[in-house]
Amino acid sequence: MTRVKSPDSAAGSVQERLVLALEELRGRATEKTLAGLVRFAIDAPSAIGVSMTDMKAIAKGLGKSHELAAALWREGWYEARMLATLVDDPKEVSLEQMEAWAADFDNWAICDTACFCLFDRTPYAWIKVDEWAGREEEFVKRAAFALLASLTVHDKKAPDKPFLRGLEHVERAAADERNFVKKSVNWALRSIGKRSPALHVAAMEVAGRLAAAKEAAPRWVGKDALRELKGDSVGRRIAAKKAKDA
Repeated sequence: MTRVKSPDSAAGSVQERLVLALEELRGRATEKTLAGLVRFAIDAPSAIGVSMTDMKAIAKGLGKSHELAAALWREGWYEARMLATLVDDPKEVSLEQMEAWAADFDNWAICDTACFCLFDRTPYAWIKVDEWAGREEEFVKRAAFALLASLTVHDKKAPDKPFLRGLEHVERAAADERNFVKKSVNWALRSIGKRSPALHVAAMEVAGRLAAAKEAAPRWVGKDALRELKGDSVGRRIAAKKAKDA
């Protein structure tokens, strides 16, 4: 099996590094992993069956490269694009790139990985949350809430205010009945509610209103969020944050 060289010894040109990366992906593909994509509801006809663990290992060997990420994304197949999200440099990502890649999202895995591993570390993350939350395309709209949920983890310095605005997006989008959108809205709501004591209160209020809705989609979003936000684990987490801030 081919192994990607370390960044220091890898071939110099982007094209040569692209060839190495694609060879590595093909060398790690298995039928078992490919079959498993269906089990996780990942609709990726171009996939060859490389595990996330292996893709992360390949990415580590390649190192960060904005140019290589762009070349991998242009290849079009599932694992190449997943690898692109892992090797790109968030400091070099532009608004135009985020928009172009989001337009290519065709399953939840590529959407969520791009948001959690790359987009939420760019200077434009909050801009895209606000823009994409109102979009109609299924995976662009999902990206808004996957990105919002990711920011609760990775934007350590953000105050509560943008997350409160995020809760407004959650409440508006909760009526979307599409499964992949509905689940991302729920993910964002639960994640915001675990961010701080004030956000916990605000998220509980939103979840309560949604849980009382007549429509099935917002009712599910609210009830499922309440189950977690009322749980002992979240309660202990919020209590610890209150004690730390006291």
